[in-house]
Amino acid sequence: MRIHFLGTGGYHPTERRHTACLMLPELGVIFDAGTSFFRVEGRLQTDRVQIFLSHAHLDHIIGLTYILVPLLRGGLNGADVYGSPATIDAVRRHLFSSSLFPILPDYQFHTLEEDVEVPVAGGGVVTHCPLPSHPGGSTAYRLTLPDDQRAAGRSLAYVTDTTVDGTYTEFIREADVLVHECNFSDDLAEWCERTGHSHTSQTAALARDADVRRMILMHVDPQLDGDDPLDLAVAKSIFPETELAEDGDEFEF
Repeated sequence: MRIHFLGTGGYHPTERRHTACLMLPELGVIFDAGTSFFRVEGRLQTDRVQIFLSHAHLDHIIGLTYILVPLLRGGLNGADVYGSPATIDAVRRHLFSSSLFPILPDYQFHTLEEDVEVPVAGGGVVTHCPLPSHPGGSTAYRLTLPDDQRAAGRSLAYVTDTTVDGTYTEFIREADVLVHECNFSDDLAEWCERTGHSHTSQTAALARDADVRRMILMHVDPQLDGDDPLDLAVAKSIFPETELAEDGDEFEF
């Protein structure tokens, strides 16, 4: 199974990075719906998708408006959208306000309930954890799939728009893959508390302390450019199994 990174930037798109969207086409599971969401249609392998929103900031939800055409064409039979009560309310009342977007796509909206798992294809489940440090809050997700080799199964944790504060370490513990935001390099670390984001060395320390097997960084500040905007050597010196995703990258899971 492969993880597709459709968008790996934060705040606004650039020539190199669109905003956040992560897709597992074989399951029809998608995390966030940023400006890169237009890339979903070309990767569809299921006739229905499940979209898990971290929060309602525009760089994570604007792509929900892009799915109207594949739904009308019949490439999709429908989509389920999950998020916190505040997130779903904001999407329904504001993004899909009739004055902004007059046709509501065939979405089924679901508010997340505390300690309630969401079933996904193949017998897997998605669990969730609140992240309070980002303005307005955010939600972390963990996808667990059955694995014949391990009783605990395989797991992918998706964590974005948060400072590293220790509140979710146990939630991501021993994940096979941790996808984590890294908005800033260490030389811009002072901005993390102001904006509710993370920087290079603290994300690496989190991955090490949580005993995850592998970490992939995304949600890069659009002001940072070049091939190594986060100084990956710093991260690898703390947690060697760290990689930085680019738009279009695919990783085995």
